[in-house]
Amino acid sequence: MYRILLLGFLLNSFFNYSHADPCTKTSSYIGFKSEFTMVQHQLRGVITIIDDCSFEISEFDMLSGIEVHWWGAISTDFGNLTNGFVISDHNLNQTYSNASFVVHLNKTLTWDQIQVLSVWDVPTASDFGHVIITNGSFYGPTVSPSVAPSPLDNNSTNAEEGGSWNFRVPTMFDNCMVLSKDFRVRWSLSKERDVIDIGLEAATGFQNYMAFGWAKPGSGSEETELMIGADVAVAGFTEDGKPFADDFYISKYSECTINKDGSASGVCPDTIYEGSDPVGLVNNTKLIYGHRKDGVSFVRYSRQLVSIDKKYDLSVDHMANMTVIWALGLMRPPDTLRPYYLPQYHGAMSLVNYGHFALNVSESINDCVGPLDAEDKEDQDLIIADANVPLVVTSGAALHYPNPPNPSKVLYINKKEAPVLRVERGVPVKFSVQAGHDVALYITSNAMGGNATLRNKTETIYAGGPEAEGVLASPTELTWEPDRNTPDQVYYQSLFQQKMGWKVQVVDGGLSDMYNSSVVLNDQQVTLFWTLSKDNSISIAARGEKKSGYIAIGFGSGMVYTYAYVGWVDEIGKGHVNSYWIDGKDASSIHPTKENLTDVRCKSENGIITFEFVRPIKPSCSHRDLPECKNIIDPTSPLKVVWAMGTKWSDEHLTDGNMHSVTSHKPVRVLLMHGSAEAEQDLRPVLAVHGFMMFLAWGILLPGGILAARYLKHVKGDGWYQIHVYLQYSGLAIVLLGLLFAVAELRGFYVSSLHVKFGLTAIFLACVQPVNASMRPKKPANVEERSSKRLIWEYFHIIVGRCAMIAGVASLFTGIKHLKDIYGSENVHGYNLALILWFLVGVLIVVYLEYRERQRKRDRMLGRSNWVLGNLEEDDSVDLLSPSRAAAQKELQQAGRMEVQLEPLNR
Repeated sequence: MYRILLLGFLLNSFFNYSHADPCTKTSSYIGFKSEFTMVQHQLRGVITIIDDCSFEISEFDMLSGIEVHWWGAISTDFGNLTNGFVISDHNLNQTYSNASFVVHLNKTLTWDQIQVLSVWDVPTASDFGHVIITNGSFYGPTVSPSVAPSPLDNNSTNAEEGGSWNFRVPTMFDNCMVLSKDFRVRWSLSKERDVIDIGLEAATGFQNYMAFGWAKPGSGSEETELMIGADVAVAGFTEDGKPFADDFYISKYSECTINKDGSASGVCPDTIYEGSDPVGLVNNTKLIYGHRKDGVSFVRYSRQLVSIDKKYDLSVDHMANMTVIWALGLMRPPDTLRPYYLPQYHGAMSLVNYGHFALNVSESINDCVGPLDAEDKEDQDLIIADANVPLVVTSGAALHYPNPPNPSKVLYINKKEAPVLRVERGVPVKFSVQAGHDVALYITSNAMGGNATLRNKTETIYAGGPEAEGVLASPTELTWEPDRNTPDQVYYQSLFQQKMGWKVQVVDGGLSDMYNSSVVLNDQQVTLFWTLSKDNSISIAARGEKKSGYIAIGFGSGMVYTYAYVGWVDEIGKGHVNSYWIDGKDASSIHPTKENLTDVRCKSENGIITFEFVRPIKPSCSHRDLPECKNIIDPTSPLKVVWAMGTKWSDEHLTDGNMHSVTSHKPVRVLLMHGSAEAEQDLRPVLAVHGFMMFLAWGILLPGGILAARYLKHVKGDGWYQIHVYLQYSGLAIVLLGLLFAVAELRGFYVSSLHVKFGLTAIFLACVQPVNASMRPKKPANVEERSSKRLIWEYFHIIVGRCAMIAGVASLFTGIKHLKDIYGSENVHGYNLALILWFLVGVLIVVYLEYRERQRKRDRMLGRSNWVLGNLEEDDSVDLLSPSRAAAQKELQQAGRMEVQLEPLNR
């Protein structure tokens, strides 16, 4: 029996062995070793090919996905990766933390068929990370744009015979230490090169900085003492998404400031202290690589252990324990005074945003377990759709597409690359499709789009299709109204190409439902909402369309002489809305006001700030000299609105240069009653033509006609009358043309300014004159007394004419003041001087002519008047309003030769 059992065991073992599929070691790829290139989901790890059908994974970190597989492709381009294949039955549907395991290839595959090995999420066609497999010389892994990585000297050599290639990517280091829940520092030391490579990694906001460096030896234990004299690197990302790492020196426990003598103090870059760094001897922090993925910022830089710069840098003793300091916080973007991204206050200790500890960089440390998991992983722009405001859909180059791999051309909405679109159920969404005839927009349940039914995938199409294509010259309008059956997340995509669009968040209710009107302000950065109430109040809301620390809207033509409302969220998450009067360009010109704002709310969602408030249309003030008492909103007139956004605001301690980082380029005229807006045009050329026409009329033609009527009646015939009539009618015609020109270009007729009131008064009086002239009574014979009707007409004609001239001249001067109020033109002073000079010249001319006229009358009274061109039968030069009129007329009647004609149009 024993022999039978032994024989059965041997036969069974032989049978199992003969039917096994043993892994041989014949492939030239055996021994290949490389680190993964991180693309998404904080993937890190090392792959080693151990035989013909399996590979080993170590130090593996990854955030979970939906349906993640090991994926093979022949190259890293979009087409080959999306058309790749599953290479193993081993699934990756979980979060991994420093894991190690062995993966077996599917039986039909060999390493020759796999040139790119990827971690791939099938439903979203997402590449979480990959390696490029090679058995030849170094072939570096592809990385995200920014700064191309370079392999470290001690990690990119041919490690062993048989072709073991060890590839180093910039996200992997030899050591890692946890600084706080959301901040880590990684480093690799190269003693031979006297260099240390440091990687700062934090789950923090896009506009936040990461700082790490060495305290000055001998410093105290308090933070303020440790910071003074410290040598730190400050890293982060610019507003356009590019990484930076700068060398800083701390001379004072404060933000970096430029003193009046040009010197710098505070937490400042080394180059600010020196003024420049032409040969790179001061800024010794060298950026190697940086990316921002899944809400996590990562920047890698290198620095020398012993720096050339002895003034602002500290030497690092790699064998000793040295004190290092670190901080996270909000940074301020560059301005005209300080062209650097500068750290601001890093917050309270309760937020664990700064600290210090002793570090020996030669010791092996790795206490970073698992990937950083940010609460907010959506870094791309967010656009919130509003009713009756079309979303402009175009196409352009893929620069920061949120879901790699991606095609070279993707969809843009309102000039933003593949943003997240948020819509509300029950609110129609309008698209203006201008992406080209090869792009057809549609709303689908499939994450990849590109007509999923052709790929044998199921999808639900909610709007759009082949007909939803157009170009700028001929856009196609598409309207979609999400309903209660629409899922919380769908996608906008192109029907003809996969993965051109991105997510659509479908939510219940929002600002569009709460306000009657809304417009997207200039540059499509801010949306303004409002509702006019019957109780003479207006409800206003403003929402930024990009992430910022605060948002401000102002009622005025610019940032100067503006009533502004600023909304921001402080460090503890509390929202604020304050009102200000701004009368200058520096911080001292921003004056808080005490407007009666009610129902005030402010919140920040994914970095997008929205604030709301209600205010009276006309403030009720007891002190009329206060600025807020003059902040009156006229719903019948266009409201000029400007906006600004920046990184940080405060109720107090505002400093010059850090007010904002982006502003509107020009005001927007919001028509409150009509619920629409239009861009404010530069009307200076229009106003220049209007002003010239009015000056020609009121400064030359009309005064010339009056002078002709008064001082040319001694000319033989009725030449004075013809000159008077032609000049008056020409001037009046130009006045009316100038008025129509201004009204047409301004697209409205608004009686609000003093200039308009004077101008309308002058035009009305000027128009009365020809009507009055047509009704003049008949002139009496030479020796007859004037009738009472004739005298009343003459007085009326003269008084109205002179009042019209006074109002016209006043409108010229107030027009220049109005131009200054609108544009603050520097030439206004010159215009005023020119008008004053013209006025003085006119007065001198009138004085001279009046002197000559009186002299002529005196000569005639003495019987010495014998004008060659005279016409004594038609003399009508006596002024009705002159005190000597009665005596002069009596003398003329006794002479029996002269007749008094008192008004320019008397015939």
